[in-house]
Amino acid sequence: MSKVKANDKVRVHYTGKLSNGQVFDSSEGRDPLEVQLGQGSLIPGFEKGLLDMAPNEKKTVVIAKEEAYGEKRQELFHTIPKTDLPDEIKPEVNMALMATNPDGSERQLRVAEVNEKDIVVDANHPLAGEDLTFELQLVEIQ
Repeated sequence: MSKVKANDKVRVHYTGKLSNGQVFDSSEGRDPLEVQLGQGSLIPGFEKGLLDMAPNEKKTVVIAKEEAYGEKRQELFHTIPKTDLPDEIKPEVNMALMATNPDGSERQLRVAEVNEKDIVVDANHPLAGEDLTFELQLVEIQ
């Protein structure tokens, strides 16, 4: 029976959970995730968890934050004067905002603090600083 190796294209069902058991993402009720390994499209711990799995095999992998989205980086917190925000935006903690980068691409930010004259936004990935658990079921090696 074949097993997953580096650079294989696979289809996998998954459920991702935080360390408190809260589900943050799942393929349940959808088509399995179809992905080519070795392309950098998966977090390292998820990709390593798939290696050596056989079709229909199930397993649970615990991924340390270093193999997921890394630590929260303080340099990705920025203070913005409220006067720089569009008038229709009334910032609240945990509110998601979109910022346009100089190259025209967009980046999602999260409001971390709201003060009298400014706000602090967090540009870290929402799962940065979290250890993750994934329940995996390999559907197919293509």
